[in-house]
Amino acid sequence: MKEINIAKVLVKKRKEKGVTQDELANYIGVTKASVSKWETEQSYPDITFLPMLATYFNISIDDLIDYKPQMTREDIKKLYQKLSSDFTSKTFDSVLEDCRRIIKKYYSCFPLLLQMGILMINHVELLKDSRQSVSLIEEARALFIRVKEESDDVSSIKKALYLEAYCDLAAGEPNAALELLDGTIEPALPPESLMASAYQMTGQVKDAKAVLQIGIYQNIVVLFNFLPAYLMLCTDDPLKFDEILRRAFNAAESFDMRHLHPGVLVSLYICAAQGYIAQNNHEQALNMLQQYTEIVTSDIYPLKLHGDDFFDLLDDWLIKLDLGNDLPRDEKTIRKSMSNVVVNNPAFSVLADKPRFQNIAEKLQSNCCED
Repeated sequence: MKEINIAKVLVKKRKEKGVTQDELANYIGVTKASVSKWETEQSYPDITFLPMLATYFNISIDDLIDYKPQMTREDIKKLYQKLSSDFTSKTFDSVLEDCRRIIKKYYSCFPLLLQMGILMINHVELLKDSRQSVSLIEEARALFIRVKEESDDVSSIKKALYLEAYCDLAAGEPNAALELLDGTIEPALPPESLMASAYQMTGQVKDAKAVLQIGIYQNIVVLFNFLPAYLMLCTDDPLKFDEILRRAFNAAESFDMRHLHPGVLVSLYICAAQGYIAQNNHEQALNMLQQYTEIVTSDIYPLKLHGDDFFDLLDDWLIKLDLGNDLPRDEKTIRKSMSNVVVNNPAFSVLADKPRFQNIAEKLQSNCCED
């Protein structure tokens, strides 16, 4: 997209005023060829001509330049998808330079800065050097801080705060994350129930159902983000560990998470396997990895957010998300990550000589090569 749109403005205003390129050129004191180049975007007027042009058309210099340092939501989505795909087909440094160039160009487009920061932290695992990883996380954090401090959009500020805290944790600074989040948890005040009641009172029953579906769906996803972390905190209590896992699998079956959202389910299996390794229960660890492998090598691709027979009113909402119903990483990157989390995970090195683990690793690595 063009940010400086002076060419279009000149053409439009000149025609509105009913003057020729010759007449405009004579007024400014340049050649007709110069005006023609301005209007065909071959060059820009000298900065000293801008006040004269603005005065001639009775508009401000801002209106004359029509500078738009913003990108539309759809532009941002397409750009994110392109860059995410580039990370799998080009060198990391070249794509990162593209990101930096775009960030510099649209430094006041806060929705874009959020997505560029998210893009960075979602691909940091592609870096092999830990120092480079830390540096990239810091670069992403700087973007989130800018959004938090400069944006006037409440939703963007909240996202930026959360992502800044995430960067603190990724950089090994838990105290900074706690300080940023105030270390307190306020009671949840979900708006969905109020919105659903309001829709119902106005006779918009379908909208009421859709809002509640969205609320249920989001809370299920949040639940499956909490469960793996809680599971890993309870590895020292095998009975508690097994009970958490039992309830988690029951919830997963009830809402058919394997098909609804396999992306949040697979982390449960990885954490379960790691927990069983910590308990020296290698057989159960292999069972969890086997289940994990069956999911990630099944027909779940291309991975996209979607509803199902129960969540049949989600699609319109999912499409309106920042990235639509696409995931934040390219499919090739996702497949590779799903393999690496097992094959290159030090926690599973104790299983390396077991034929069953070797078979699992082979399937996962083969899955990386499939389209």
